[in-house]
Amino acid sequence: MQANSNLRIAAIDVLRALTMLLMIFVNDLWSLTNIPQWLEHTAAEEDGMGLADVVFPAFLFLVGMSIPPGIKQRRAKGEGDGRILLHIIERSVALLVMGLFLVNGENMNEAATGISRGYWNMICCGCFILLWNRWPSSFNRWVVHLLRSIAILTLLFLALKYRSGTEGDLHYFEKHWWGILGLIGWAYFASAIVFLLAGGNLIICIIAWLAFVILNIASHAGSLPDSELLQILISPIGEGAMAAFTMGGVVMTLLLLHFRNTYQHKRMIVSFFVIAIVLIAAGFYLRGYWGISKIRATPAWVLICSGITIACFVPLYWLTDIRDKKYWFRLIEPAGTNTLLCYLLPYFAYAIMGMIGWHLPSVLLTGGVGLLQSFLFSMLMILIAGWLGKAGVKLKL
Repeated sequence: MQANSNLRIAAIDVLRALTMLLMIFVNDLWSLTNIPQWLEHTAAEEDGMGLADVVFPAFLFLVGMSIPPGIKQRRAKGEGDGRILLHIIERSVALLVMGLFLVNGENMNEAATGISRGYWNMICCGCFILLWNRWPSSFNRWVVHLLRSIAILTLLFLALKYRSGTEGDLHYFEKHWWGILGLIGWAYFASAIVFLLAGGNLIICIIAWLAFVILNIASHAGSLPDSELLQILISPIGEGAMAAFTMGGVVMTLLLLHFRNTYQHKRMIVSFFVIAIVLIAAGFYLRGYWGISKIRATPAWVLICSGITIACFVPLYWLTDIRDKKYWFRLIEPAGTNTLLCYLLPYFAYAIMGMIGWHLPSVLLTGGVGLLQSFLFSMLMILIAGWLGKAGVKLKL
């Protein structure tokens, strides 16, 4: 078997697609009423988690699982560590930029800025597409440079025009928080750098994962030095939580590649289930100290969600990589291969609906009917991403 083909793991794409489907779905639940509480986010002060609290960590974990194949494939193409490091930085910065613009949109004073939130999000997302689309090689390079230049200048203009706060206490464009995409960017950066510097060494990566978990535990236990600089440094990775997810994904892929290269599929499946059970059990043990909370990024949440993601990955791996049934998930394939576009498309949908004043009737926003409507909306976003992908719109960082 060729090295490159041996790095392809179909289950990662499939689980990423399912996770993105769920992410769009749970992000649309704000528009519904009379739905089961277990589907929604749990409040910060509560000890527990709903389905919505599992989706983001699963995505982070899959970001980590994609790091070893991605970097190994780049090395197989002849890229050196310097070029790979530059790619990691570029990818991380892109996610941070997108995260900051979308977060500022959430906190914007529309009147002071002179633009509605819907327009802001739609213009920003349009610029992201122009900047980071993988333009076909047949496309004129000068046109590509022009479009990217327009996107950069537009984003700069929006940042300068931006205002938040209230009349008499207005603020400029700033970091309210990093946003979902920004947190992914920081977690990816931390784990990819570790993997690159470690040369893909499994033991070093396990130690790094443990270090992130211990950092998260120490932060909640109040055992870290009272240093403002330290807090600034660790806050982007959720005091270790976000990086623990991505680094855990790195470790699991390295284990997977080891088992696959030695044709030990059954041992891999058993080992992964055991690891999942151990992580979930450890999470419930730590629950007694700080509870389970996504908002507070507690150690219990980190370990339980990591275990759940691994447990979901195993049957998908058996189905798609061993049984070769990946085609079962062809309908949602764009969510696994054009993931970023899928994430951005709902911003366009919400903005357009707001501009034309179109609102769904309340019967479609209530209970089971509302849930079905949100699911169909999520599927529509994925189908549109698939159509746009065939037309040449493929966001790839």
